[in-house]
Amino acid sequence: MTEALEYYKCNVCGNFVEIVLPGEGELVCCSQPMEKVKTQDSSEEMTGEKHVPFIQKTQEGFDIKIGSILHPMEEQHYIQFIEVHSPDKKYVKRKYLYPNEEPVLKLKCGCNEIVARELCNIHGLWISEYKENEKE
Repeated sequence: MTEALEYYKCNVCGNFVEIVLPGEGELVCCSQPMEKVKTQDSSEEMTGEKHVPFIQKTQEGFDIKIGSILHPMEEQHYIQFIEVHSPDKKYVKRKYLYPNEEPVLKLKCGCNEIVARELCNIHGLWISEYKENEKE
């Protein structure tokens, strides 16, 4: 069974899909089962924290930057998107990015908790969470 906001990738053609509504069936592309994309977090970052979403609370909401040192945004190596959602997965915001753009998302909301994910075209999916009571 799938869960909302899970990602799956076809290892043949590269299709990348997100589950909007969960279901029982198997996801298949190019006549093969699709592979569930695993998220990595800050405990797996080894090289200068360039992939972990860095979440900063602001008066208006949040600034989400990819990496404490901004991730490179080159033609061959870049962040494809940043996604932020509430812990209950009811609210979702996604910003698509392209080479030479700054890997930053500004979110206006009155939330106290968010989950941020980003997809690097080479190093995969990374995640971090912000919980206000843990940041004080």
